[in-house]
Amino acid sequence: MLLVAYVLPHPPLAVPEVGKGGELEIKDTIASYIQTAAEIRALAPETIVFISPHATAYYDYIHISPSTSASGDFSSFGAEDVSFNVLYDVDFVRELSALAETNMLPAGDKHEREKALDHGVMVPLYYIDREYKDYMLVRIGLSGLSCLEHYQFGSLIGIAAEKLSRRTVIIASGDLSHKLKNSHYGYAPEGEEFDRLTMNALRNADFLALMNIDPALSRAAGECGLRSFLIMAGALDKKGVEPRFLSYEGPFGVGYGACAFQITGRDDKRNFGGQFQAEQSQRVKKEHAEASPYAALARLAAEHIINTGRSLKPPKELLDKDAALRKAVFVSCKKNGELRGCIGSISPTCDNIVQEIIRFAEAAVLQDPRFPPVKAEELSTLSYSVDVLEAPEPASFEELDVKIYGIIVSSGVKRGVLLPDLEGVNTPSEQVDIAKKKGGILPDESYALERFKVTRHR
Repeated sequence: MLLVAYVLPHPPLAVPEVGKGGELEIKDTIASYIQTAAEIRALAPETIVFISPHATAYYDYIHISPSTSASGDFSSFGAEDVSFNVLYDVDFVRELSALAETNMLPAGDKHEREKALDHGVMVPLYYIDREYKDYMLVRIGLSGLSCLEHYQFGSLIGIAAEKLSRRTVIIASGDLSHKLKNSHYGYAPEGEEFDRLTMNALRNADFLALMNIDPALSRAAGECGLRSFLIMAGALDKKGVEPRFLSYEGPFGVGYGACAFQITGRDDKRNFGGQFQAEQSQRVKKEHAEASPYAALARLAAEHIINTGRSLKPPKELLDKDAALRKAVFVSCKKNGELRGCIGSISPTCDNIVQEIIRFAEAAVLQDPRFPPVKAEELSTLSYSVDVLEAPEPASFEELDVKIYGIIVSSGVKRGVLLPDLEGVNTPSEQVDIAKKKGGILPDESYALERFKVTRHR
């Protein structure tokens, strides 16, 4: 059974042999480690489940470390004498992997890349091991899957612990924003906002608020722990919890937060995964009901190709209206606020814009190389937008505006394209640099610039 869950950061300098005095600057975090270790010693768990952003990670698969044991040390941080050897809970790993397969969640113990323990595990473990060592360990990585899928996977941890009658503690390892003041990653105001929202949600065990943090805010903040916290939250699904704030500080420009969640029994009202799904379903239904004709066409085309395997026949009313209109388009689809596919062209490829939208809606859900093809069961969760491009025109760097104009950067046969008004792209320099990278244009190569306007249909 689950006993307690913790959110803990993982700054390597918290280990005195690494910090060499620097750990004194995060004394509140150190106190949280010491308190956590003492509590774990008193609870005497059989299994500690560690969730770490620095374990093996894939875009579309949550990895559970296999094998019977693992080791690691802090040699990459200049302290090779600080080392760890742990036994894995093989039965727990096997049960959790089987549950993921049964529930059709992309998770399991296949394809491990990093066998050595990572610092996301070893930093908290340094303090735990000084107090208690009679445990087996389960190590879980993160993925590029949605926040809901991480939460759903987390719920299987609780089921596995119950089925195996394991006295289990969960540690969700993760730092908050890496872009606070004085950060060598650079400052972003979103960092402070992300940390405020996350810590408020954790203080109150409001895991629905945690799931509703804007993905764009998370990316701008440069965080690494949110999905770790969401897996932990899923493990506490339908459980009563007593949250305890332990500490928060960020003297080096990275947020370090620590909280504990004592399990008090069952509470069916705390089914945040179901609540989140219901909220998202209502939001998507509203978007579908209010969608522009072009966005609605993109959805119909995507659903038709996935459900039937055939292309949608252009609707007569739209074809009558736009039969002579040739425009380039980009079609995007999002799931739970996160991009799920986007494909288009900077010049028309079809006889009219209706056919253009149908073509690229199909491509967005099936052919975007960054994502696996959309499955039929995902269709009800997707929202769509269509960007209609005006003809490009030559431009100087001074004539760029990231909010108004998309750009085309060309060097010989190489060409990179970037749409306007994208999250995380705030200056023309960033816009040009990204477009050059997309086109494979080297930093020292000469290039030509074009700009174009876009009308976005949602």
